[in-house]
Amino acid sequence: MTGVELRQLRYFIAVAEELNFGRAAERLLIAGPSLSQQIKALERDLGVRLFDRDRRSVSLTPAGAALLPATRDLLERADELKRRAGRLSDSESVRLGYVNWLPPDLTARTAPVARLHVDAWVAPSHTQAARVADGSLDLAVCRVGAGDLERLGLRARLLGADRLYAVAKGTDSGDVAAGDMDVLIDDDLTSWASWNVYAERLAEDVGARAVRISDGAITGPAFFDHVRRCTRPVLNSPKGQGSPLPPDLVRREVVGPKVYWTWSLVWRADEDRAGVLGVVDALSEGVGDLGVHAPGAWLPADDPHALPGRPALGA
Repeated sequence: MTGVELRQLRYFIAVAEELNFGRAAERLLIAGPSLSQQIKALERDLGVRLFDRDRRSVSLTPAGAALLPATRDLLERADELKRRAGRLSDSESVRLGYVNWLPPDLTARTAPVARLHVDAWVAPSHTQAARVADGSLDLAVCRVGAGDLERLGLRARLLGADRLYAVAKGTDSGDVAAGDMDVLIDDDLTSWASWNVYAERLAEDVGARAVRISDGAITGPAFFDHVRRCTRPVLNSPKGQGSPLPPDLVRREVVGPKVYWTWSLVWRADEDRAGVLGVVDALSEGVGDLGVHAPGAWLPADDPHALPGRPALGA
């Protein structure tokens, strides 16, 4: 079938619908002999006879009748592919910003609906949300509170969730109660405003101890130094979730409650461009609740994905 062309399939459908080569040729705006030759070439490439024809009549063979629905479907899909490609070539790029996490299947999900440009400026959540609000970005993957959405005129859908764990010195890798850990809060509001709001709410809700720092060491090697100085396990931030631990430190799962950080896809509430809204739908389709609504899960009360009326500890 390497020689089969979409053009020949269109010829097949025209003859099948007209059951007359002369009328089909007029409809296709080609010469009758050329149409006949193309149908013969198609039959040769397919290895089946599509029509029974003599001087007075044309009829579909059983093979031709069987192949006709599939041929129509194939051409419809080819036409849709062409229309979609045309929309992409004519559309503006959709600009997406992020903090440190993006869906692993980002390109596969968005390619059919828009030309996505991932912004190179990796910035904190509050900065990325503000950039969407002022039009510097069309979308962002970040952590936002319900108050942020209202204040900035944004909407959000749940896109990802990290279950945060604690890091501790020693060899005990057993679970740790959320109230028995430390949470670092940094004086640098430029970089850590969103984390600080989250950490302070967590400390209030679960009884964790807030530890004030001023060296920006919420993550990275300096974070591990803080863990070594603290007497209790220290909550790891979303930026440190994938970082390998030094050999003298261990990972400990946080329970009672399980602590979650959500990643929202945010866009302007008055957004009406099809490309942007198409990306929103493509990325959020089938995401589910990612465990954040399960019994024993904790989200801050201002998280836009928290269940209304849910107790603070998620019990």
